[in-house]
Amino acid sequence: MSNVSGVIKSIQDIMRKDVGVDGDAQRISQLVWMFFLKIFDDREAELELLEDGYKSPLPKHLRWRNWAQDPEGTTGEALAGFINDQLFPTLKDKLPTHGAAGERARVIRGVFEDAYNYMKSGTLIRQVINKINEIDFNNTEDRHTFGSIYEQILRDLQSAGNAGEFYTPRAVTRFIVNRVDPKLDEIVLDPACGTGGFLTCAIDHKREKYVKTRKDGEALVNSIRGVEKKALPHMLAVTNMILHGIDTPTHIRHDNTLSRPYKDYSNADRVHVIVTNPPFGGMEEDGIENNFPAHLRTRETADLFMALIVKLLRDGGRAAVVLPDGFLFGEGMKTRLKQSLLEECNLHTIVRLPNGVFAPYTGIKTNLLFFTKGKPTEQVWYYDHPYPEGVKSYNKTKPMRFEEFETEIAWWGKESDGFKKRKETEQAWCVPVADIVARNYNLDIKNPHVGEQVSHDPDELLRQYEQQQADIASLRNQLKGILHEALSREGV
Repeated sequence: MSNVSGVIKSIQDIMRKDVGVDGDAQRISQLVWMFFLKIFDDREAELELLEDGYKSPLPKHLRWRNWAQDPEGTTGEALAGFINDQLFPTLKDKLPTHGAAGERARVIRGVFEDAYNYMKSGTLIRQVINKINEIDFNNTEDRHTFGSIYEQILRDLQSAGNAGEFYTPRAVTRFIVNRVDPKLDEIVLDPACGTGGFLTCAIDHKREKYVKTRKDGEALVNSIRGVEKKALPHMLAVTNMILHGIDTPTHIRHDNTLSRPYKDYSNADRVHVIVTNPPFGGMEEDGIENNFPAHLRTRETADLFMALIVKLLRDGGRAAVVLPDGFLFGEGMKTRLKQSLLEECNLHTIVRLPNGVFAPYTGIKTNLLFFTKGKPTEQVWYYDHPYPEGVKSYNKTKPMRFEEFETEIAWWGKESDGFKKRKETEQAWCVPVADIVARNYNLDIKNPHVGEQVSHDPDELLRQYEQQQADIASLRNQLKGILHEALSREGV
Protein backbone atom coordinates (compact mmCIF):
# COMPACT_ATOMS: atom_id res chain seq x y z
CA MET A 1 0.00 0.00 0.00
CA SER A 2 1.21 3.52 -0.68
CA ASN A 3 -0.92 5.70 1.58
CA VAL A 4 1.31 5.29 4.63
CA SER A 5 0.57 8.87 5.67
CA GLY A 6 -3.15 8.09 5.81
CA VAL A 7 -2.48 4.97 7.92
CA ILE A 8 -0.44 7.00 10.43
CA LYS A 9 -3.21 9.59 10.73
CA SER A 10 -5.83 6.87 11.22
CA ILE A 11 -3.73 5.26 13.94
CA GLN A 12 -3.33 8.55 15.79
CA ASP A 13 -7.08 9.17 15.56
CA ILE A 14 -7.77 5.73 17.08
CA MET A 15 -5.28 6.35 19.89
CA ARG A 16 -6.94 9.63 20.80
CA LYS A 17 -10.03 7.63 21.80
CA ASP A 18 -8.07 5.62 24.37
CA VAL A 19 -8.21 6.97 27.94
CA GLY A 20 -4.75 5.63 28.75
CA VAL A 21 -2.84 7.69 26.18
CA ASP A 22 -2.12 11.20 27.37
CA GLY A 23 -0.69 13.57 24.75
CA ASP A 24 1.49 13.33 21.68
CA ALA A 25 4.60 12.02 23.43
CA GLN A 26 2.81 8.91 24.71
CA ARG A 27 1.04 8.46 21.37
CA ILE A 28 4.38 8.46 19.54
CA SER A 29 5.97 6.13 22.10
CA GLN A 30 3.06 3.68 21.77
CA LEU A 31 3.18 3.87 18.00
CA VAL A 32 6.94 3.29 17.83
CA TRP A 33 7.13 0.09 19.91
CA MET A 34 4.29 -1.39 17.87
CA PHE A 35 5.97 -0.39 14.61
CA PHE A 36 9.23 -1.82 15.90
CA LEU A 37 7.70 -5.27 16.40
CA LYS A 38 6.03 -5.18 12.98
CA ILE A 39 9.23 -4.02 11.26
CA PHE A 40 11.25 -6.64 13.15
CA ASP A 41 8.82 -9.39 12.08
CA ASP A 42 8.84 -8.29 8.43
CA ARG A 43 12.64 -8.30 8.49
CA GLU A 44 12.65 -11.76 10.10
CA ALA A 45 10.46 -13.06 7.27
CA GLU A 46 13.11 -11.78 4.84
CA LEU A 47 15.99 -13.27 6.85
CA GLU A 48 14.29 -16.67 6.94
CA LEU A 49 14.54 -16.72 3.15
CA LEU A 50 18.12 -15.41 3.04
CA GLU A 51 19.73 -17.35 5.91
CA ASP A 52 19.68 -21.11 6.36
CA GLY A 53 18.55 -22.07 9.85
CA TYR A 54 17.64 -18.55 10.95
CA LYS A 55 16.51 -18.59 14.61
CA SER A 56 14.29 -15.88 16.05
CA PRO A 57 15.18 -14.43 19.48
CA LEU A 58 11.46 -14.31 20.30
CA PRO A 59 9.36 -17.20 21.64
CA LYS A 60 6.96 -18.41 18.96
CA HIS A 61 3.80 -17.05 20.64
CA LEU A 62 5.33 -13.54 21.00
CA ARG A 63 6.24 -13.09 17.32
CA TRP A 64 4.05 -10.45 15.68
CA ARG A 65 2.79 -12.90 13.06
CA ASN A 66 1.38 -15.19 15.77
CA TRP A 67 -0.54 -12.70 17.92
CA ALA A 68 -1.10 -9.61 15.76
CA GLN A 69 -1.21 -10.60 12.10
CA ASP A 70 -4.74 -12.04 11.98
CA PRO A 71 -7.24 -9.13 11.70
CA GLU A 72 -9.87 -11.34 13.38
CA GLY A 73 -7.46 -12.43 16.11
CA THR A 74 -7.37 -11.73 19.86
CA THR A 75 -8.96 -8.45 20.92
CA GLY A 76 -10.56 -6.72 23.90
CA GLU A 77 -9.47 -7.61 27.45
CA ALA A 78 -7.70 -10.77 26.26
CA LEU A 79 -5.40 -8.76 23.98
CA ALA A 80 -4.67 -6.08 26.59
CA GLY A 81 -3.93 -8.80 29.14
CA PHE A 82 -1.61 -10.63 26.75
CA ILE A 83 0.39 -7.45 26.06
CA ASN A 84 0.64 -6.39 29.71
CA ASP A 85 1.15 -9.81 31.31
CA GLN A 86 3.13 -11.77 28.70
CA LEU A 87 4.57 -9.64 25.90
CA PHE A 88 6.07 -6.73 27.88
CA PRO A 89 7.46 -8.71 30.86
CA THR A 90 9.23 -11.11 28.49
CA LEU A 91 10.62 -8.48 26.12
CA LYS A 92 11.85 -6.31 28.99
CA ASP A 93 13.94 -8.84 30.91
CA LYS A 94 13.19 -12.50 30.15
CA LEU A 95 14.66 -13.05 26.67
CA PRO A 96 17.74 -15.31 26.71
CA THR A 97 20.72 -13.22 25.56
CA HIS A 98 23.10 -16.10 24.82
CA GLY A 99 23.37 -18.37 21.80
CA ALA A 100 22.86 -17.61 18.12
CA ALA A 101 19.96 -15.22 18.66
CA GLY A 102 21.45 -13.59 21.77
CA GLU A 103 22.58 -10.35 20.13
CA ARG A 104 19.16 -9.74 18.57
CA ALA A 105 17.56 -10.49 21.95
CA ARG A 106 19.76 -7.84 23.57
CA VAL A 107 18.61 -5.30 20.97
CA ILE A 108 14.95 -6.07 21.75
CA ARG A 109 15.51 -5.86 25.50
CA GLY A 110 17.27 -2.51 25.03
CA VAL A 111 14.35 -1.16 23.02
CA PHE A 112 11.73 -2.27 25.54
CA GLU A 113 13.72 -1.39 28.66
CA ASP A 114 11.82 1.92 29.09
CA ALA A 115 8.85 1.24 26.78
CA TYR A 116 5.27 1.10 28.07
CA ASN A 117 1.87 0.04 26.82
CA TYR A 118 -0.18 3.16 27.48
CA MET A 119 -3.38 1.96 25.76
CA LYS A 120 -6.09 0.54 28.03
CA SER A 121 -8.62 -0.67 25.47
CA GLY A 122 -7.76 -3.99 23.83
CA THR A 123 -10.42 -3.27 21.20
CA LEU A 124 -8.67 -0.03 20.16
CA ILE A 125 -5.29 -1.79 20.29
CA ARG A 126 -6.63 -4.34 17.78
CA GLN A 127 -7.79 -1.51 15.50
CA VAL A 128 -4.30 0.06 15.62
CA ILE A 129 -2.62 -3.30 14.94
CA ASN A 130 -4.85 -3.93 11.92
CA LYS A 131 -3.90 -0.53 10.52
CA ILE A 132 -0.18 -1.23 11.05
CA ASN A 133 -0.60 -4.53 9.20
CA GLU A 134 -1.54 -2.59 6.07
CA ILE A 135 2.14 -1.62 5.73
CA ASP A 136 4.61 -4.13 4.33
CA PHE A 137 8.13 -3.17 5.40
CA ASN A 138 9.62 -5.60 2.90
CA ASN A 139 8.00 -3.58 0.16
CA THR A 140 10.54 -1.02 -1.11
CA GLU A 141 7.90 1.61 -1.81
CA ASP A 142 6.32 1.26 1.65
CA ARG A 143 9.73 1.35 3.33
CA HIS A 144 10.74 4.48 1.42
CA THR A 145 7.39 6.18 2.09
CA PHE A 146 7.63 5.32 5.77
CA GLY A 147 11.03 7.05 5.88
CA SER A 148 9.30 10.33 5.07
CA ILE A 149 6.47 9.66 7.49
CA TYR A 150 9.00 8.72 10.15
CA GLU A 151 10.42 12.24 9.91
CA GLN A 152 6.91 13.68 10.01
CA ILE A 153 6.23 11.77 13.24
CA LEU A 154 9.28 13.46 14.76
CA ARG A 155 8.09 16.88 13.62
CA ASP A 156 4.68 16.21 15.17
CA LEU A 157 6.36 15.34 18.44
CA GLN A 158 8.50 18.49 18.33
CA SER A 159 5.47 20.64 17.54
CA ALA A 160 4.03 19.50 20.85
CA GLY A 161 6.99 21.12 22.58
CA ASN A 162 8.92 17.93 23.29
CA ALA A 163 12.25 16.48 22.24
CA GLY A 164 13.39 19.28 19.96
CA GLU A 165 16.92 17.88 20.03
CA PHE A 166 15.90 14.62 18.36
CA TYR A 167 15.76 15.84 14.79
CA THR A 168 18.35 17.49 12.55
CA PRO A 169 17.10 18.54 9.09
CA ARG A 170 17.95 15.90 6.51
CA ALA A 171 19.63 18.48 4.27
CA VAL A 172 22.13 19.27 7.04
CA THR A 173 22.90 15.64 7.90
CA ARG A 174 23.39 14.76 4.22
CA PHE A 175 25.69 17.72 3.60
CA ILE A 176 27.81 16.97 6.68
CA VAL A 177 28.21 13.28 5.80
CA ASN A 178 28.89 14.15 2.16
CA ARG A 179 31.75 16.47 3.18
CA VAL A 180 33.25 14.24 5.89
CA ASP A 181 33.04 11.27 3.48
CA PRO A 182 33.38 8.29 5.87
CA LYS A 183 35.15 5.40 4.13
CA LEU A 184 33.94 1.80 4.28
CA ASP A 185 36.04 0.58 7.22
CA GLU A 186 36.01 3.84 9.17
CA ILE A 187 34.07 3.76 12.43
CA VAL A 188 31.41 6.45 12.49
CA LEU A 189 30.15 7.62 15.89
CA ASP A 190 27.31 9.91 16.91
CA PRO A 191 27.65 10.30 20.70
CA ALA A 192 24.23 11.97 20.97
CA CYS A 193 22.50 10.17 18.13
CA GLY A 194 18.83 10.98 18.83
CA THR A 195 16.83 9.02 16.28
CA GLY A 196 19.90 8.17 14.20
CA GLY A 197 19.65 10.73 11.39
CA PHE A 198 23.41 11.19 10.98
CA LEU A 199 24.03 7.46 11.18
CA THR A 200 21.43 6.57 8.54
CA CYS A 201 22.99 9.18 6.25
CA ALA A 202 26.40 7.58 6.86
CA ILE A 203 24.93 4.15 6.04
CA ASP A 204 23.40 5.43 2.79
CA HIS A 205 26.65 7.24 1.89
CA LYS A 206 28.84 4.18 2.44
CA ARG A 207 26.40 1.87 0.69
CA GLU A 208 26.23 4.12 -2.35
CA LYS A 209 29.97 4.83 -2.65
CA TYR A 210 31.85 1.89 -1.16
CA VAL A 211 29.76 -1.28 -0.74
CA LYS A 212 30.37 -3.63 -3.66
CA THR A 213 30.28 -7.11 -2.09
CA ARG A 214 28.62 -9.00 0.77
CA LYS A 215 31.83 -8.65 2.77
CA ASP A 216 31.70 -4.87 2.23
CA GLY A 217 28.17 -4.93 3.61
CA GLU A 218 29.36 -6.69 6.76
CA ALA A 219 32.12 -4.10 7.19
CA LEU A 220 29.53 -1.33 6.92
CA VAL A 221 27.32 -2.92 9.60
CA ASN A 222 30.28 -3.16 12.00
CA SER A 223 31.33 0.47 11.47
CA ILE A 224 28.26 2.31 12.85
CA ARG A 225 28.16 3.49 16.48
CA GLY A 226 25.58 5.57 18.36
CA VAL A 227 24.64 6.47 21.91
CA GLU A 228 21.34 8.04 23.06
CA LYS A 229 20.30 8.58 26.66
CA LYS A 230 16.54 9.09 26.18
CA ALA A 231 14.30 6.07 25.72
CA LEU A 232 12.02 7.26 22.90
CA PRO A 233 14.70 8.53 20.49
CA HIS A 234 16.79 5.44 21.24
CA MET A 235 13.83 3.23 20.27
CA LEU A 236 13.41 5.27 17.09
CA ALA A 237 17.14 5.02 16.33
CA VAL A 238 17.15 1.22 16.62
CA THR A 239 14.05 1.01 14.42
CA ASN A 240 15.72 3.35 11.94
CA MET A 241 18.80 1.13 11.80
CA ILE A 242 16.71 -1.97 11.03
CA LEU A 243 14.88 -0.09 8.28
CA HIS A 244 18.33 0.78 6.87
CA GLY A 245 19.54 -2.80 6.80
CA ILE A 246 21.39 -3.00 10.15
CA ASP A 247 19.57 -6.11 11.36
CA THR A 248 21.27 -6.33 14.76
CA PRO A 249 22.09 -2.76 15.85
CA THR A 250 23.88 -3.70 19.08
CA HIS A 251 26.17 -0.69 18.67
CA ILE A 252 23.28 1.75 19.19
CA ARG A 253 23.45 2.01 22.97
CA HIS A 254 20.86 3.39 25.40
CA ASP A 255 23.22 5.39 27.61
CA ASN A 256 24.59 8.85 28.36
CA THR A 257 28.00 9.33 26.73
CA LEU A 258 28.83 12.03 29.28
CA SER A 259 28.22 9.81 32.32
CA ARG A 260 31.48 7.93 31.83
CA PRO A 261 34.51 9.72 33.33
CA TYR A 262 36.54 11.59 30.70
CA LYS A 263 39.80 9.96 31.85
CA ASP A 264 38.33 6.46 31.39
CA TYR A 265 38.07 6.87 27.62
CA SER A 266 41.18 5.24 26.12
CA ASN A 267 42.72 4.67 22.69
CA ALA A 268 40.39 1.71 22.23
CA ASP A 269 37.41 4.10 22.30
CA ARG A 270 38.78 6.43 19.62
CA VAL A 271 37.08 6.50 16.22
CA HIS A 272 37.74 7.73 12.69
CA VAL A 273 34.65 9.92 12.21
CA ILE A 274 32.26 11.78 14.52
CA VAL A 275 29.16 13.50 13.14
CA THR A 276 26.67 14.93 15.60
CA ASN A 277 24.27 17.64 16.69
CA PRO A 278 24.74 17.61 20.47
CA PRO A 279 21.84 19.03 22.50
CA PHE A 280 22.59 22.66 23.28
CA GLY A 281 21.04 25.19 25.57
CA GLY A 282 20.41 22.55 28.23
CA MET A 283 22.15 21.70 31.46
CA GLU A 284 23.42 18.29 32.49
CA GLU A 285 22.33 16.68 35.74
CA ASP A 286 24.31 17.44 38.89
CA GLY A 287 27.65 15.68 39.07
CA ILE A 288 28.12 14.98 35.35
CA GLU A 289 30.60 17.88 35.03
CA ASN A 290 32.79 16.21 37.68
CA ASN A 291 33.55 13.48 35.13
CA PHE A 292 35.66 16.08 33.29
CA PRO A 293 39.03 17.72 34.09
CA ALA A 294 38.73 20.93 36.15
CA HIS A 295 39.56 23.25 33.21
CA LEU A 296 36.75 21.73 31.11
CA ARG A 297 33.99 21.59 33.71
CA THR A 298 30.61 23.07 32.87
CA ARG A 299 26.99 21.97 33.00
CA GLU A 300 26.36 23.16 29.41
CA THR A 301 25.73 19.93 27.50
CA ALA A 302 27.11 20.96 24.10
CA ASP A 303 30.41 22.13 25.62
CA LEU A 304 30.92 18.82 27.43
CA PHE A 305 30.23 16.94 24.20
CA MET A 306 32.73 19.11 22.32
CA ALA A 307 35.43 18.38 24.89
CA LEU A 308 34.71 14.66 24.59
CA ILE A 309 34.56 14.69 20.77
CA VAL A 310 38.11 16.06 20.56
CA LYS A 311 39.28 13.30 22.93
CA LEU A 312 37.42 10.51 21.09
CA LEU A 313 38.87 11.28 17.65
CA ARG A 314 41.87 9.28 16.50
CA ASP A 315 44.84 11.16 15.05
CA GLY A 316 43.72 11.99 11.55
CA GLY A 317 40.09 11.49 12.60
CA ARG A 318 37.48 13.86 11.20
CA ALA A 319 34.48 15.48 12.84
CA ALA A 320 31.59 17.75 11.94
CA VAL A 321 29.44 19.21 14.70
CA VAL A 322 26.35 21.45 14.75
CA LEU A 323 26.81 24.24 17.32
CA PRO A 324 25.02 27.49 18.19
CA ASP A 325 26.51 30.98 17.82
CA GLY A 326 26.94 31.07 21.60
CA PHE A 327 29.79 28.56 21.33
CA LEU A 328 31.64 30.80 18.88
CA PHE A 329 31.67 33.95 21.02
CA GLY A 330 31.32 32.41 24.51
CA GLU A 331 33.98 33.04 27.12
CA GLY A 332 35.27 31.33 30.26
CA MET A 333 35.33 27.57 29.83
CA LYS A 334 34.30 28.03 26.18
CA THR A 335 37.50 30.02 25.57
CA ARG A 336 39.65 27.22 27.01
CA LEU A 337 37.71 24.65 24.98
CA LYS A 338 38.20 26.60 21.74
CA GLN A 339 41.90 26.99 22.50
CA SER A 340 42.21 23.20 22.91
CA LEU A 341 40.25 22.66 19.71
CA LEU A 342 42.52 24.95 17.69
CA GLU A 343 45.72 23.53 19.19
CA GLU A 344 44.81 19.84 18.88
CA CYS A 345 42.79 19.93 15.65
CA ASN A 346 42.72 21.65 12.30
CA LEU A 347 39.43 23.56 12.42
CA HIS A 348 39.46 24.13 8.69
CA THR A 349 35.86 25.17 8.00
CA ILE A 350 32.92 26.84 9.71
CA VAL A 351 29.69 26.98 7.71
CA ARG A 352 27.42 29.68 9.12
CA LEU A 353 23.79 28.71 8.60
CA PRO A 354 21.03 31.31 8.16
CA ASN A 355 18.17 31.86 10.59
CA GLY A 356 15.35 29.35 10.65
CA VAL A 357 17.14 26.14 9.65
CA PHE A 358 15.67 24.48 12.76
CA ALA A 359 12.44 26.51 12.68
CA PRO A 360 9.89 26.35 14.16
CA TYR A 361 11.49 24.28 16.94
CA THR A 362 14.22 26.80 17.74
CA GLY A 363 15.28 30.16 16.37
CA ILE A 364 18.88 29.84 17.59
CA LYS A 365 21.43 30.48 14.84
CA THR A 366 23.66 27.49 14.19
CA ASN A 367 27.00 26.66 12.60
CA LEU A 368 28.68 23.57 11.19
CA LEU A 369 32.23 23.08 12.46
CA PHE A 370 34.50 20.75 10.44
CA PHE A 371 37.82 19.70 11.94
CA THR A 372 40.53 17.04 11.77
CA LYS A 373 42.56 15.90 14.78
CA GLY A 374 46.34 15.75 14.85
CA LYS A 375 47.58 19.10 13.54
CA PRO A 376 46.96 22.59 14.94
CA THR A 377 44.81 25.07 13.06
CA GLU A 378 46.65 27.57 10.85
CA GLN A 379 43.63 29.26 9.33
CA VAL A 380 39.86 28.94 9.45
CA TRP A 381 37.70 29.21 6.37
CA TYR A 382 34.19 30.57 6.87
CA TYR A 383 31.29 30.04 4.50
CA ASP A 384 28.14 32.11 4.93
CA HIS A 385 25.34 29.89 3.64
CA PRO A 386 22.72 32.12 1.98
CA TYR A 387 19.01 31.57 1.57
CA PRO A 388 18.09 30.30 -1.90
CA GLU A 389 16.92 32.94 -4.33
CA GLY A 390 13.40 34.06 -3.49
CA VAL A 391 13.46 32.52 -0.01
CA LYS A 392 13.44 34.73 3.09
CA SER A 393 13.00 32.04 5.74
CA TYR A 394 12.50 28.30 6.21
CA ASN A 395 9.42 26.63 7.68
CA LYS A 396 7.83 23.19 8.05
CA THR A 397 6.41 23.21 4.53
CA LYS A 398 9.52 24.76 2.92
CA PRO A 399 12.55 23.36 4.79
CA MET A 400 16.18 23.63 3.77
CA ARG A 401 17.07 21.36 0.81
CA PHE A 402 20.32 19.47 0.19
CA GLU A 403 20.60 21.02 -3.28
CA GLU A 404 21.28 24.40 -1.64
CA PHE A 405 24.71 23.12 -0.63
CA GLU A 406 25.88 22.51 -4.21
CA THR A 407 27.79 25.81 -4.24
CA GLU A 408 29.66 24.89 -1.03
CA ILE A 409 30.44 21.44 -2.39
CA ALA A 410 31.84 22.92 -5.63
CA TRP A 411 33.94 25.42 -3.61
CA TRP A 412 35.14 22.92 -0.96
CA GLY A 413 38.33 21.42 -2.43
CA LYS A 414 40.51 18.76 -0.78
CA GLU A 415 41.93 18.68 2.72
CA SER A 416 44.85 16.57 1.45
CA ASP A 417 46.29 19.58 -0.40
CA GLY A 418 45.35 22.12 2.27
CA PHE A 419 42.25 23.28 0.36
CA LYS A 420 44.44 25.07 -2.21
CA LYS A 421 41.49 25.35 -4.56
CA ARG A 422 39.48 27.56 -2.19
CA LYS A 423 38.98 31.18 -3.11
CA GLU A 424 37.42 34.06 -1.21
CA THR A 425 33.96 34.91 -2.54
CA GLU A 426 31.02 36.99 -1.37
CA GLN A 427 30.13 34.00 0.83
CA ALA A 428 33.61 32.73 1.79
CA TRP A 429 36.50 34.28 3.69
CA CYS A 430 39.65 33.08 5.45
CA VAL A 431 40.93 34.10 8.90
CA PRO A 432 44.50 33.32 10.13
CA VAL A 433 44.57 31.59 13.50
CA ALA A 434 46.74 34.42 14.90
CA ASP A 435 43.81 36.80 14.41
CA ILE A 436 41.51 34.43 16.30
CA VAL A 437 43.99 34.10 19.18
CA ALA A 438 44.21 37.90 19.30
CA ARG A 439 40.42 37.97 19.66
CA ASN A 440 40.72 35.71 22.74
CA TYR A 441 39.51 32.75 20.66
CA ASN A 442 36.28 34.46 19.63
CA LEU A 443 35.23 32.56 16.48
CA ASP A 444 32.16 34.72 15.85
CA ILE A 445 33.56 36.47 12.78
CA LYS A 446 31.00 38.06 10.46
CA ASN A 447 31.15 38.03 6.68
CA PRO A 448 33.46 40.93 5.71
CA HIS A 449 31.92 41.09 2.24
CA VAL A 450 28.51 42.07 3.60
CA GLY A 451 27.60 45.49 4.98
CA GLU A 452 26.71 46.02 8.62
CA GLN A 453 24.14 43.44 9.63
CA VAL A 454 21.30 43.98 12.05
CA SER A 455 20.80 40.98 14.33
CA HIS A 456 17.47 40.17 15.93
CA ASP A 457 18.79 37.12 17.77
CA PRO A 458 18.06 37.55 21.52
CA ASP A 459 21.41 36.09 22.58
CA GLU A 460 23.26 38.39 20.17
CA LEU A 461 21.30 41.44 21.32
CA LEU A 462 21.96 40.57 24.97
CA ARG A 463 25.66 40.21 24.24
CA GLN A 464 25.68 43.61 22.51
CA TYR A 465 23.84 45.15 25.46
CA GLU A 466 26.34 43.69 27.93
CA GLN A 467 29.23 44.97 25.83
CA GLN A 468 27.67 48.44 25.69
CA GLN A 469 27.22 48.43 29.48
CA ALA A 470 30.85 47.43 29.92
CA ASP A 471 31.95 50.24 27.57
CA ILE A 472 29.80 52.74 29.50
CA ALA A 473 31.29 51.57 32.81
CA SER A 474 34.78 51.94 31.37
CA LEU A 475 34.05 55.49 30.19
CA ARG A 476 32.54 56.33 33.57
CA ASN A 477 35.68 55.14 35.33
CA GLN A 478 37.85 57.16 32.95
CA LEU A 479 35.78 60.28 33.64
CA LYS A 480 36.03 59.68 37.40
CA GLY A 481 39.79 59.43 37.04
CA ILE A 482 40.00 62.65 35.03
CA LEU A 483 37.77 64.52 37.52
CA HIS A 484 39.72 63.18 40.48
CA GLU A 485 42.98 64.29 38.90
CA ALA A 486 41.58 67.76 38.08
CA LEU A 487 40.21 68.24 41.62
CA SER A 488 43.47 67.09 43.10
CA ARG A 489 45.36 69.73 41.12
CA GLU A 490 42.95 72.47 42.20
CA GLY A 491 43.53 71.48 45.81
CA VAL A 492 47.30 71.75 45.53
